[in-house]
Amino acid sequence: MAPTVLDLAHWSTWAVCAVIKLPQLAAVLAARSARGLSVGSLLLELAGFLVFLRYQIYYGYPLQTYLEYPIIIAQDVILLLFILRFSGNTKQALFYAVTFWGGWYMLTLQKWIIDLAMNLCTLISAASKLAQLRCLWQTKDSGQVSALTWSMSAYTCASKL
Repeated sequence: MAPTVLDLAHWSTWAVCAVIKLPQLAAVLAARSARGLSVGSLLLELAGFLVFLRYQIYYGYPLQTYLEYPIIIAQDVILLLFILRFSGNTKQALFYAVTFWGGWYMLTLQKWIIDLAMNLCTLISAASKLAQLRCLWQTKDSGQVSALTWSMSAYTCASKL
């Protein structure tokens, strides 16, 4: 019974991660606005996912243990591009791309760097959520924030526990 429940949690998490950002993307596209969304939050989330992915690759973990991260990263990058476009900051995309590309390389210059970055991933993830909540608090408007995306994110976190 327990292996069946674990398999169900594992596969359902992969399935949810494959579409986790689609409701958020749909909301932004439908409104043609990024109102209520925090670029800082998305950048922190993306940084945390990239560190986690780089760590898994660096230490040679099996692909199935981190397969959802490249999928989520791709969705985050697309969402970031839409947010930048609709907020009139498209030129910043190149800066962010260069920064993340450089960070991807620098993470593995020394073993201690990737280990430290991985240890900070939980803090980065929490900071990402707090940045989005701060944005919502300041604007007093949820704008294009997708409750479905947040719910799916909560599910994936709970299923991994």
